[in-house]
Amino acid sequence: MVDHFIWGKVWRISPEAPVPVVEVARESLLLGGSANVMHNILSAGGQVYAAGVIGSDDMGRWFLDECRRKKVGTEGIVIEDGRPTTVKTRIVAHSQQMVRFDREKVDPIRADSVRRITDYVRSAVRDFHAIVISDYNKGVVSETLLEGIRKARVGRKTTVCVDPKRDDFSLYRGFDVITPNHHEAARAVGLARIESGKKEPLEIGAKILERYGFKAVLVTRGEEGMDLFERGSATHISAVAKEVYDVTGAGDTVIGLFALAVAAGANFKEAAYIANQAAGIVVGKVGTASVSQDELVQAFL
Repeated sequence: MVDHFIWGKVWRISPEAPVPVVEVARESLLLGGSANVMHNILSAGGQVYAAGVIGSDDMGRWFLDECRRKKVGTEGIVIEDGRPTTVKTRIVAHSQQMVRFDREKVDPIRADSVRRITDYVRSAVRDFHAIVISDYNKGVVSETLLEGIRKARVGRKTTVCVDPKRDDFSLYRGFDVITPNHHEAARAVGLARIESGKKEPLEIGAKILERYGFKAVLVTRGEEGMDLFERGSATHISAVAKEVYDVTGAGDTVIGLFALAVAAGANFKEAAYIANQAAGIVVGKVGTASVSQDELVQAFL
């Protein structure tokens, strides 16, 4: 995806309707969606190979140019004619997001696009220390695609981390780590929500591990931090953000830094603490943000 930001200020209300008039000061384009995961990994010093679908349009061409400028491997990116590159446009005034509008098509991608992505993963998986499946439920991540990835990593130690968007986690069965937020985790076991301060988080994490066979479940809980569940253990990690300005993309930061840490040799608990620190940094920034190596090091000092 591409995140398009329109920045400005509001001084008056429109005479045409009771809405604020934004005087535009500037615009910016950023890597968004799963590409924001990619950007966070890059900013923290990792090497990234991207796979996914874009359209044959101006935003798609900008996306490819930006990836190449950042030295991202783009062999796994498929250009699908007739499908627009997903663009989320946010209007921000005085550091406050006022409205967002999306241009996208969320129908399933074509069978040949799925095949090209899985063929790429199969040919390149030997170079990967970790794979991140960032499911934004935009028509790319499907049962067929995931089965192709499962087959590609057979016999390899590559850790596969999933950021889910579906309520049925059986779609992601067979992968190593899943990083739902607390709403997604609750829905996965048939609950409406996780009650603050009660025992539900422990029960939910245990149920997800038992039902779907993951090695670990990392549940992000906003201002209440994170809960990491592994076989026989549960670890609560308190939030570290001093001020929260914008939660846009915080989940991308979590799974990106978690996967990068695991790829570099960290265990799941160490990776979760690193991801938590990174999330605490990005929510203190406005807009789609990432964390640099220096910022992360300073957070631990």
